[in-house]
Amino acid sequence: MISFSQKDSLQLGDSYWEDQLYLNITYNILDKQPTGFGNGGFSYGFSAGYIKDIPFNRRGNFSTGIGIGYNYDSFSHNLTPNNVDFTSNPDAISSQIGLHNLEFPIQIRWRTSDAVTYSFWRIYTGVKLSYNLSNNFTYTIDNEKFSFTNIDKYNNFQTGLELSVGYGAFNLYVYYGLTPMYKDAYIDNEKIDTTITKFGLIFFLL
Repeated sequence: MISFSQKDSLQLGDSYWEDQLYLNITYNILDKQPTGFGNGGFSYGFSAGYIKDIPFNRRGNFSTGIGIGYNYDSFSHNLTPNNVDFTSNPDAISSQIGLHNLEFPIQIRWRTSDAVTYSFWRIYTGVKLSYNLSNNFTYTIDNEKFSFTNIDKYNNFQTGLELSVGYGAFNLYVYYGLTPMYKDAYIDNEKIDTTITKFGLIFFLL
């Protein structure tokens, strides 16, 4: 845990707020893909933001956290979209999705900390709300590149569950999406209910 003089003047038993900057790096998976469509390759994401800590008790080891941050996700996939809907094209290659999001984590936080403990065990869990600022879908067919930005079928508002567990600044991180990526989207008469799952590391910095 990286700390500054703000804590140095505190004494054991003093109340404190564990406000934090966070940096998150993840490996991303597309779940519930349509029949015959999986993950096309390596997908990743990163997030950075600020969480305001609101303690429930004087020791400060049990609290809620409300934050705001920026998130970028990149996915390799097998679907070929246009501005309206999705198609199946076996000749399409290098299919990518790029997402820029605002995110709003809301957490319940438990930790083995006190006013003078800088490194401690933590379990943070809760929901993350996100709003898509822009989305870009690209793929290549016969050496011709196609690109579509802010397609109508993309679900701009999404929610998911998240869990952070670890010690000090380095923590394991899991995110499980509850909201489908697309709204009223179909391919070959099958509804697309794709959701996002993420595994990675999250770093908390005072």
